[in-house]
Amino acid sequence: MKNLASIVLVLSAWAGFAQPESKSLTDEQILTLYAPLRVADVSDGMDMAGLRDMGLMDQRIEALWKDIETFSHRFCGIAVTARYVPTNKRVSSEMTPEEFRKWEGNWYGQLSTEPFTAHLKKGSVIVIDNQGDGDTGSTGSANILIWKQKGAVGLVSAGGVRDTDEIIKQRNPVYMDLSKRGRGIRPGRNEIESVQKPVVVGGVLVNPGDVIVADGDGVIVVPREQAEIVAGFAHEILKKDKAARKNLFIQLGIKSDFTVE
Repeated sequence: MKNLASIVLVLSAWAGFAQPESKSLTDEQILTLYAPLRVADVSDGMDMAGLRDMGLMDQRIEALWKDIETFSHRFCGIAVTARYVPTNKRVSSEMTPEEFRKWEGNWYGQLSTEPFTAHLKKGSVIVIDNQGDGDTGSTGSANILIWKQKGAVGLVSAGGVRDTDEIIKQRNPVYMDLSKRGRGIRPGRNEIESVQKPVVVGGVLVNPGDVIVADGDGVIVVPREQAEIVAGFAHEILKKDKAARKNLFIQLGIKSDFTVE
């Protein structure tokens, strides 16, 4: 009931179809407002808000896994951004195991770090632009759990994900270009270039603080300043869709479920 009341409060301010751009919503209000929405609803809401052909990531950015029972692969959240770039530093091929471990640790600690973790909180979505860094696994089954521990609800990445079996078993929601899976370690392959700066993933500009919605249809990005108006339209669309499908469920003798309630 508390979440519903929050949605009603925000939508009441939106009513009238002519609300100005707004950055006044808190992260918590945005998370509550977008929690029930699907990518399709948000896409239609973007159209109605005059943001046609904006925000939808390339279809190759898709769910690593899907849960058709409870839809736990879905998420909405607030973007925390990072960009990794290919390194241009020469790496010696002649190192003893001891020298390699020292070199590897130094690279992780100085060149290819994860400073974006300092910005993670409940409801964060990590958006990583790591295009062009080759067969590099910037995300693995261990560090993604650390990010979850800090509040991250999901990851959107151009690629660069390894340990995918464990990530799926751990039920960490990940959206990525599956053909760009990365398997090598970051040392000798990439460097952190920026954190909390604009990035591009799936052909879409993502700014820190933007709204990210992901489900079986892919990923959509809503500019923070348009979040309120887009959500208003999207809720109207979702409400009509549920009502229509619920009526069809009754006519077809299909048992009602949470998707039409």
